[in-house]
Amino acid sequence: MDFATLVGLIAGIGLVTSAIVTGGNTIIFVNPPSLMIVVGGTIAVILMKFPMGEVFNSFRVMKKAFFFHAPSAVEIINQIIEMAMLARKEGVLALESVEPEDEFLRSGIQQVVDGVDTGHIKRAMNQELDQMVARHDVGISVFKMGGDVAPAFGMIGTLIGLVKMLSAMEDPSAIGPAMAIALLTTLYGALMANVFFLPIADKLAFRSEQELFARKLMVDGILAIGRGETNPNQLKAMLGANLAPKERELLE
Repeated sequence: MDFATLVGLIAGIGLVTSAIVTGGNTIIFVNPPSLMIVVGGTIAVILMKFPMGEVFNSFRVMKKAFFFHAPSAVEIINQIIEMAMLARKEGVLALESVEPEDEFLRSGIQQVVDGVDTGHIKRAMNQELDQMVARHDVGISVFKMGGDVAPAFGMIGTLIGLVKMLSAMEDPSAIGPAMAIALLTTLYGALMANVFFLPIADKLAFRSEQELFARKLMVDGILAIGRGETNPNQLKAMLGANLAPKERELLE
């Protein structure tokens, strides 16, 4: 579990809530019309811009911002070196007995065992990576769109509230509710964008980069084994060049 995301979300909501609670009457910050404008409007625009299936899928993908175990680059390289040493000692067919936990790595090694040309393996695996990135980008785009649209609907609600207020200047009792809509929609839009949508989009983008980096390491290692480059020192130097100096020290 990614506690940073959870702690950040709770802290952001907690700080705003604390400021509201310590200010006195908290009920004044609850305004159903404002919520309807911002939340309903944001969802409506997202549904207009993306297929419904992609929208629902993006909220399922959201769990990666909270529950995600980033593949360890060091573990991946060490695993590839072990497989290379086995192939060097007993031949490539010996890798058939190896079953990596990662499905992507397992699929690539199986293609090497089957004698598939490395050029074909590279094209197939890179195409799979492109499809993965495309899927991730859709989910990220949905949350970025929410971050863009929520403040806009906050501004729309503010304008609606101001119009109501100005049209009811002769009735002092109507000015308060209208002003509440004007101010609270801006607040709701800013909170939704900056505490939820945009942070989740950025965290998902970061997770996508982590996963892509790990998968590219796997592709490089698989292709090297497929070309017969099974010297462990050579693989260690080639793949380790992608790591920070401190991480390289952890390579076996």
